[in-house]
Amino acid sequence: MKLNKIKDNPGARRSATRVGRGPGSGKGRTCGSGMKGQKSRSGVALKGFEGGQMPLHRRLPKHGFTNIFRKRYQEVTIARLQQAIDSGKIDPKKEIMAETFRDSGVVRRLRDGVRLLGGGELKAKVTVHVAGATKGAVAAVEKAGGKVVVVVQSRSEDAEAKAAKTAAKKAAKKAAKKAAKDTKAPGKKKASKESKDAGDEKLAEKKPQPGAEAESPLEPKALPAPEEVSEASDGSSGES
Repeated sequence: MKLNKIKDNPGARRSATRVGRGPGSGKGRTCGSGMKGQKSRSGVALKGFEGGQMPLHRRLPKHGFTNIFRKRYQEVTIARLQQAIDSGKIDPKKEIMAETFRDSGVVRRLRDGVRLLGGGELKAKVTVHVAGATKGAVAAVEKAGGKVVVVVQSRSEDAEAKAAKTAAKKAAKKAAKKAAKDTKAPGKKKASKESKDAGDEKLAEKKPQPGAEAESPLEPKALPAPEEVSEASDGSSGES
């Protein structure tokens, strides 16, 4: 057997289909992609499309959720802490706070605090104030004669200032609303009192006085008697 005589079995290699080489090839102008449309363009791949059947991402049930109130801690290992102490970035004689890790460049930003993890060996005796620590990390620090203090991360000064500003704004708005209500109420009360007095006066005018006979507008007035009329006419003629 010679190397230059070795060849593949028949059918082991199939030649690639050449497209766009004239109508005689059967894969000419449209190259087997059909007439127009999205799927006839280059670079198109309908991700997740399974020919019309229910796709996998809809067949599987939902699982879990993203907690928007989650705490994000910066994690520092025991080995990384020892490395920072050896390089002189952190002084083991002083208490190590969260700001110490940031100022020394061990972490870029504090976020919700620093969490101390195990892994490695600590040789220096240190007192570390962190937002959280694993059992292995606490054991490693205590083995070296140090102490781990877990503190609750308080709100930042910016958050407190923002909360105070919001509270002051809300209080001012409430006071302005109350003042507007107080100034509007006396005028309304005065107007209602005046209208009540006017109504009382009108009723007093319509009410008949005691001892006086009330005349009904529907009853006709009494006419003088006929004798009185004749006597009056005689007197007037005699005088004349």
